[in-house]
Amino acid sequence: MDLDDQKFIRLAIEIAQRARDNGNHPFGALLVDQSGQILVEAENSVVTSSDKTGHAEINLLRKATSKYPADFLAGCTIYASTEPCAMCCGAIFWSNIRRVVYGLGEEQLYELVGWDSEEILLLPSKEIFSRGRKAIQVIGPVLENEAVAVHRDFWHS
Repeated sequence: MDLDDQKFIRLAIEIAQRARDNGNHPFGALLVDQSGQILVEAENSVVTSSDKTGHAEINLLRKATSKYPADFLAGCTIYASTEPCAMCCGAIFWSNIRRVVYGLGEEQLYELVGWDSEEILLLPSKEIFSRGRKAIQVIGPVLENEAVAVHRDFWHS
């Protein structure tokens, strides 16, 4: 993790706050190329789109894969305010992105959501990516104390 990773995680957290302000779950993501240029950003849209697959990472990847070739995406980093779920990890894998940095870890998220929720699929992103044949670097949690703030009072309000 470096200072750029911290800067971009903070931006992902800001996007997550925007998603929350827009009536959605508090998750945000952005895609950054090797030179540090932000290419795409996306927020969660699960509530407003009535689509359970409207996760920030999925929304981001739909935009990115239609705009950039897979070989270019291999050099990019996806920054997610929260650790990508299994569905999002699959999409990241198939999009060919090779570096993932996230803020809030999934176990900490589930502490907030509540372990009694049936929406829990405890499967860490590092474990998912380790089963694939391409190397995907995963860094996180990063700035977890800052990343948790956007979730406070959301899940049980």
